[in-house]
Amino acid sequence: MRERIEQHVRALDLIPAGGEVTCLVSGGADSTCLWHVLCALGYPVSTVHVDHRLRGAESDEDGRFCHETMGALVIRAGGSEPLATKEAQLRDLRYAVTAGLGLRATGHTRSDQVETVLYHLVSRGHAKGIEPKRDDGVVRPLLPVTRGETRAYCRAEGLAFREDSSNPDTKRGLIRDRILPLLRELHPAAEENLLRLLDPRETLSPELAELLAAPVGSKRVDLGGGVQAVREYDRLWLEHGPKPLRGRVRWGEWTIESRLPNLHVRAWRAGDRLAGRRRKVQDVFVDAKVPRSEREAWPLVVRGDEVVAIPGLVEVEGVKAERA
Repeated sequence: MRERIEQHVRALDLIPAGGEVTCLVSGGADSTCLWHVLCALGYPVSTVHVDHRLRGAESDEDGRFCHETMGALVIRAGGSEPLATKEAQLRDLRYAVTAGLGLRATGHTRSDQVETVLYHLVSRGHAKGIEPKRDDGVVRPLLPVTRGETRAYCRAEGLAFREDSSNPDTKRGLIRDRILPLLRELHPAAEENLLRLLDPRETLSPELAELLAAPVGSKRVDLGGGVQAVREYDRLWLEHGPKPLRGRVRWGEWTIESRLPNLHVRAWRAGDRLAGRRRKVQDVFVDAKVPRSEREAWPLVVRGDEVVAIPGLVEVEGVKAERA
């Protein structure tokens, strides 16, 4: 489990190697696990507990536990009355009062991610999850692991943790205790399928998903409407498919005209050569000092696979090209 968390941290550069981080701890299993794992992985860790003063003596005990167990600095957010009671307000308040502490880590897990996706689906009509890294310096190292795994980790390591008696009364509590169990009855993979909504490749065609997922060699996928997605190793671009050159064709800044039969206009492809010649089109671009960023959009006049003309660079009788 530590290895999975470390891989997640490294892959997304959540915490610099050996970098200092402040854990925002509540005393629950998730944040207690977070604190212990990051310490075990060798990060210099400090802890902060924000007391929202919502549950009287129970809140006081949470703060005492975090201070005595994890050495947490306890920040009381406000006076004797709570400043906020909604979950989103409480979260924003925690981030605001700890903003000066630099990089901060929270104990959000894969289970929280599932609940967040489901809540956004029913409340806003789109799938949005918890960001692994926020712009304000908040990171989520535990997103690869579930809430059950953090509890099992704490028990295996002999770590005590607190239970928040208010959790069942929250929206998350409703989703966790009542809705998700019903969804699991409908399908055992309900949670995994909800998380798949966060992967943009899942909404793509299999061909396009394969093109994006495996940046090796060359691949071309027809997107319809005369547009193709093209990948050459680690470079990806969109190009127009061949357009029949019957009279006049507009291609970007170019207007191309011809009455010659069987001609088309398309974008440059790696390996293209001039018709009847051994010279590569790429060499023509290089000699003409055409910037690499412009080459994919430059039109070619072709007959079959042979390049007949390159507007503005290689002319042929019967083809006229003008650039706006």
